[in-house]
Amino acid sequence: MNKFKYYFILSITTLSLFSCSKDDAAAEITPPRDYAVQYATDLTDIEEYLKNYYIEDVSPDVDTKISKIPTGGTQPSIFSYLNSATFPKLLSKEVSLHDITYKLYYLVLREGTGVSPSNADAVLAAYKGDYLSRQTVSEVTTFSATQFEVVKNPQQFFSLLGTITGWGETFPEFKTGTYSSNADGTISYKDYGAGVMFIPSGLGYYNAGSASIPAYAPLVFSFKLYEINRLDSDGDGILNFQEDINGDDYMRILATGVVNPDDTDGDGIPNFLDVDDDGDGKSTKLEITDANGALIPFEAIPSCDGNTTDPTRIKRHLVKCN
Repeated sequence: MNKFKYYFILSITTLSLFSCSKDDAAAEITPPRDYAVQYATDLTDIEEYLKNYYIEDVSPDVDTKISKIPTGGTQPSIFSYLNSATFPKLLSKEVSLHDITYKLYYLVLREGTGVSPSNADAVLAAYKGDYLSRQTVSEVTTFSATQFEVVKNPQQFFSLLGTITGWGETFPEFKTGTYSSNADGTISYKDYGAGVMFIPSGLGYYNAGSASIPAYAPLVFSFKLYEINRLDSDGDGILNFQEDINGDDYMRILATGVVNPDDTDGDGIPNFLDVDDDGDGKSTKLEITDANGALIPFEAIPSCDGNTTDPTRIKRHLVKCN
């Protein structure tokens, strides 16, 4: 499933004709909706879903079935688990994007026992995706969730840098589990993190939609986090998650002029994408290569004063020495 993060690019070729018929009509281009206005609509829809749907079943392997509460039903809604002390628990976090602050809800069914990815890692995850929509027929409006994709046995890792923002913001809140190989060549996973994320369209596909997903549709993904793959996006020999200067497990590409806490030299390029983190004209990879041409392990990289046992979260190779 191909997902594009942060920007949706529309290429338009304008053809100039020397003559044209008066019957020729110019194609209308509808500008995207205002992000804040659309977010208000999305939040209303998501919270309506949370208050009118319930967890019908969670199987031992955390396959999740969510259904609508029938008229007169007494099933506890998903929203009733908000900030619960036990699982399942519905939590939320704030995500700043498009000059507004989104509330991103996510349901934790199981936290996981392994390690969490950063938003700049790749994940191996099983998932089921639905989109939320309203349809009016004969003046009767219905609100429903429509399934658009299911991946039960994932075969590839997805870089969270290349997926929708909602994935990159949610998966770091969960952990992997353990796995073992079977005699038939398959792999069994257990104790992995599992949950459901509820994504406003501004953190999803927004006005572009995707395949069968309509434009401006909020998304619901139930998922299981099996494994992660640490990435090195700039190829400097230091993994992305190790270039997280402020230690919040998130690295972001911010607008020009906005101070990025993970950008050592202030050149507007976060360290995980910057081949010269400290801006001294020498590549980071060259600076952490020893006299024999081998990369110095991250934990052994000295600080400016030569200290190799610096216990702080400020990564030694990221500190400007001049």
